[in-house]
Amino acid sequence: MINRVLLTPLQKFVKIEGFSGILLLLSTIIALIWANSSFGDSYTYLWDYEIGITSETFELKKPLILWINDGLMAIFFFLIGLEIKREVLIGELNTMKKLAFPLFGAVGGVIVPVALYMLLNQNPDTFKGWGIPMATDIAFSLAVLNALGKRVPLSLKIFLIAFAIVDDIEAVLVIAIFYSGTIKMTLLLIGLGLLGILYLLSYKGYYSKYILFFTGIIVWLLFLKSGVHPTVAGILLALSVPISQNIETSTFINRLEGIFKGIKNANVLKKPILSKQQIEQMDDLEGWSNKFQSPLQHLEHNLHGWVAYFIIPLFALANAGILIDSSVDIEVPLVINIILCLVLGKGLGIPSVIFLAKKLNLVQIPSDVNFKQIIGVSFIAGIGFTMAIFIASLAFASTPEYITSAKIGILLGSLISAIIGYFILRVSTKENVV
Repeated sequence: MINRVLLTPLQKFVKIEGFSGILLLLSTIIALIWANSSFGDSYTYLWDYEIGITSETFELKKPLILWINDGLMAIFFFLIGLEIKREVLIGELNTMKKLAFPLFGAVGGVIVPVALYMLLNQNPDTFKGWGIPMATDIAFSLAVLNALGKRVPLSLKIFLIAFAIVDDIEAVLVIAIFYSGTIKMTLLLIGLGLLGILYLLSYKGYYSKYILFFTGIIVWLLFLKSGVHPTVAGILLALSVPISQNIETSTFINRLEGIFKGIKNANVLKKPILSKQQIEQMDDLEGWSNKFQSPLQHLEHNLHGWVAYFIIPLFALANAGILIDSSVDIEVPLVINIILCLVLGKGLGIPSVIFLAKKLNLVQIPSDVNFKQIIGVSFIAGIGFTMAIFIASLAFASTPEYITSAKIGILLGSLISAIIGYFILRVSTKENVV
């Protein structure tokens, strides 16, 4: 039985991610049309345009596409880190019973696609792309589920969200370990030392958004220069944000009543400005509000819209512009490999492991979810757009034709997975229409 208190925020989350998926689709279509139009040169010129600072002792200059992939995507990973911490501490991953169902699904959704990629790959130069079919794009996936309306039970959406979060944890670890460059240990250790200070402050109950912001920029820069991909810094920074409130609800309500009386009794000026007493009460209200809010929840709430409606669509616009032309070299085996890994690796790998875990009595499947629905949502999990393109750009950074081929495989594999998953769920949930 799902706690009704959780429904409103969860449904809002699903709604945000669903609309983000629509924006992702529009951004992808615009990028493809733009790159293949008569204005295609402007598309390439824009994202290759270098921005930054250069001096005798320091240089930080990157093409615009890398500022998006290394910079803005660090904010995306920071949000993922906040979501992971919340889910592990108080959410859908905070007990082994809750974790088991999506965990076994995520294991199948990683091991099978990766193993299939390695099995099918015949080119040593494309072997390092094995991490591409790992992750699931939650925005696109939830957009497909939302298109089915009330046919899809909420517990199935919860499974997809929790599964995608576990998936993201695995993908982040893979990026940190296998897709970072030559590591400069001194810079990395300094960055980790600063993170350690933030963790200590958090443990002692002290939190400042200003300290987090400025330390975060320094840590991001240190990770960038050390050779570890800077998006990993986003995840690690998020783990330093406290989740607990500094005051209880009853204390806050009592203080609100005092502030209300103070504002009511304060002098009211005839001018359109506040009196000194009113300003003092408003400052008091702001201070108590900051103590009442969970820093993690507050940041997550404020960032979610920016990430869903701006950063991810912009990432798609910058990365999905594949030039479809006979003059472009395409690694066809790589394209086919990625398609098969996303479609069959996810679509068959996830339900197979869950079925095995069910037989071994290691996992409990919600009563309102049947096995056909699990198969359907497993194919939808083959939509690997954002993280898959991101890993492809890291794996084949020095080989543009492989990046192009990988993107084609990702787009086609994600599209096929979405269509198959949609129709399986539509048929398997027909009798459940409300």
